[in-house]
Amino acid sequence: MNAVTLSRRKTGAKTPSKIQPTLASAAGPTPPEQDSTQLIAEAITAAIVEHRLSPGAKLTEQKIASIYGVSRTIVRQALFQLARDHLITLEPARGAFVASPSVDEARQVFAVRRHLEQHLVEEFCSRATTADFRALRAHMKQEQLVVRRVDVKGRTRLLGDFHVLMAERIGCGVLAQILSELISRCALITLMYQSSRAALHSSDEHLAILDALEARDVPRAKALMEAHLLETENNLLYEPRTASADLTQALAPGHPA
Repeated sequence: MNAVTLSRRKTGAKTPSKIQPTLASAAGPTPPEQDSTQLIAEAITAAIVEHRLSPGAKLTEQKIASIYGVSRTIVRQALFQLARDHLITLEPARGAFVASPSVDEARQVFAVRRHLEQHLVEEFCSRATTADFRALRAHMKQEQLVVRRVDVKGRTRLLGDFHVLMAERIGCGVLAQILSELISRCALITLMYQSSRAALHSSDEHLAILDALEARDVPRAKALMEAHLLETENNLLYEPRTASADLTQALAPGHPA
């Protein structure tokens, strides 16, 4: 599952925020079971990435099935998929819960990201075209607007999309997918451990990285990317938050930002 690239720039697929709450009552034929499973998995992922579901939130099968008008079997399949991606945990006799990553896991996730994104910088500098830089500049304009509005939901999604877009633009689909899944886990980690003001400078750091990329200055771009990810990790407070959003409010379209 391409977990964080909710905009689906290249595929044109709908974003989870556009999913109707009752699939069975939507206009047209009912989507196949596999499609329904994927839609629910993406909707829950979006709610986690956009900080509408908190670590430890219980994901009740019957309630989710009622929200989307599907069977519990389909919901269960979506939950298994999310457990595989380490976004939720399945506990015998207790059910499904949004994952609560440990401090050690958080450090490992960021360490893997730093390694992968060093490689990404090298590949992007080597392969990127004028059109690729133009696409990143367009993304940055949108990102900066959202950051100025202090739109936490939009900021979280767009800040993650910057990194995945780099891989997508140069045709590194496997790397884009891996980064997407890691960034979804990072969003969950920062929800647990990061202050609400800690990411305010991330967009400016993206601009500096983009300037270095456009100059084809690989050492500087790598150093800036390393510093960017380290700064994010260094802002982790390692004091988990405990509040959990209501499922109906978190998953329903038109939810408040």
